[in-house]
Amino acid sequence: MLELQRLCFEDLEIGMAETLIKHVSSSDVVGFAEVSGDRNPIHLSEHFAAKTPFKTRIAHGLYTASLISAVLGTRLPGPGAIYLSQTLNFKAPVRIGDDVLVVVKVEEVMTRGNRARLSCVCSVDDTTVLEGEALVKVPTREEDRSQL
Repeated sequence: MLELQRLCFEDLEIGMAETLIKHVSSSDVVGFAEVSGDRNPIHLSEHFAAKTPFKTRIAHGLYTASLISAVLGTRLPGPGAIYLSQTLNFKAPVRIGDDVLVVVKVEEVMTRGNRARLSCVCSVDDTTVLEGEALVKVPTREEDRSQL
């Protein structure tokens, strides 16, 4: 679990980055299926998945995307940030047992609306499995003080 880091809009700089490494377990995938309601057997049945091009169970694409949300909500920018949008381009499957590296990086800081555009890349070994871009609204120091 990531330790909380709270950054305000004024703290953000282009190039800042945070990472997360998450080992994907069967219980993670089963839990995500229960929470999301997506019970596609490619995620839950080894027998079914063996007949697919992947040959084994794979994690939900949105499970992988949720790891980006974990970084945004806990580290960069952290608590108080408001998700405005997210693009997702799925490039390769994530399998049970994979270690997913998530990298979120500040690409642009926009004073109008106190927003930041962040690149988001998830990879397994040297393979990019997901890439996209997030737009978040970030509290200013003044707004942050008023929330305490």
